[in-house]
Amino acid sequence: MQCFVYRSPRKPETYLYLAEENAFSCVPQALLAVFGQPEFCFDFELTPARKLAREDAVEVLSNLEERGFHLQMAAENGDPF
Repeated sequence: MQCFVYRSPRKPETYLYLAEENAFSCVPQALLAVFGQPEFCFDFELTPARKLAREDAVEVLSNLEERGFHLQMAAENGDPF
C-alpha cells in the first residue's frame, strides 16, 4: 500500500500517515486543529514486513485500512537509543 506522510508544524515529532495523498477528510477535525496545517514529508510503499523507525508496520497498515489515517506521536520518555 502506498503511504503518504505529513509532519505537524505545531507538534514536534508528530506525523500523520494517510492511505491517499491529501485525503484529510478521513481525519477528525479536532485532530487537525491540534495538528496544524499538515506539511508533506514523503511517500513510500508500506508492507507488513517493512521496518519503521518508531511504528509497527502491521498496526499502521491496519489503521490506514480501517480509518484512512495513522497518527505517530513523539515518544513520551524520549528516544531510548
